[in-house]
Amino acid sequence: MRIAVTGAAGGLGGRVVQLLAGRDSVDVVAMTRRKLPTEALPAQVEVAVADYADPPALRAALKDVDTLVFVSSDGPDARMLLHHRNVVAAAAAERVGHVAALSSVDADMASPFCYAVVNRLTEDLLLASGVPYSFARASLYIEFFQSWLTEARATGLLRLPAADGRISLVARDDVARALAALAVGEPTGRHHDITGPEVADLAGIASVMAEAWETPVAYVDIPADTYCAETAATGLDPWWLYAFSSMFASVREQRWDRVCNDYTRLTGRLPLALRDVLSAQVREPDAAERANNDAQWGQLKRCRGA
Repeated sequence: MRIAVTGAAGGLGGRVVQLLAGRDSVDVVAMTRRKLPTEALPAQVEVAVADYADPPALRAALKDVDTLVFVSSDGPDARMLLHHRNVVAAAAAERVGHVAALSSVDADMASPFCYAVVNRLTEDLLLASGVPYSFARASLYIEFFQSWLTEARATGLLRLPAADGRISLVARDDVARALAALAVGEPTGRHHDITGPEVADLAGIASVMAEAWETPVAYVDIPADTYCAETAATGLDPWWLYAFSSMFASVREQRWDRVCNDYTRLTGRLPLALRDVLSAQVREPDAAERANNDAQWGQLKRCRGA
């Protein structure tokens, strides 16, 4: 079986490549926007340079591919959707037999979250293409929240505009395992919700964090306009400020309040809980710093996730 993976240079796509490269009878094509150092991926993996904005390169990378693991593009939503159109068109043109696509629990045209809309439109593109599919609708990543949790660890306050919104945070590695499991199976023709094992509001997340990191932390719900003003003052790019703000609007609407056992059905494993991930970082301090640096920008683009 020949399996291609987009976004193979990123944290999620790279992990999917690693998981698939260890399987018998699987040839992996790592699709990246730029050439990578030879040591960046397993030696047996074929690398194809194919930018999301380059349809001919996408088609060349997908030639003779049986299954595509479609990890989302990033950046402004209009550009992201154009990239996704290119990928779907290339998969259809090359008659790829199965697309295992990353999406998000909040894949809904009615959502205030900009990437939720992109994810739903991408699902619709695949449905219309006729390419057999499976969707992994992921919840928000633990690693994505790492930047806010790390800041709260230093200040003692988790200040976010989430009201009493509840989230089932999921480990990025679990999302990668779900995508890898879908990739080696037959197309399911449905979506699979990939969530953590429990839901919690931000006060609950702060409590788990305080216990795991042995640091007092309290959640403070702040108005959305206060969050925007304070975050803009840090110099954050306006696009990301909009993306973060729209995500918290979806959290306030309880769009991430969901626990599902699809992950266990796909992988035979139990999903990691927030407490597990944070406690492991106490035992391995460097891991927390790496996760924070990785999460600061990279994780929102996968929220579909993201």
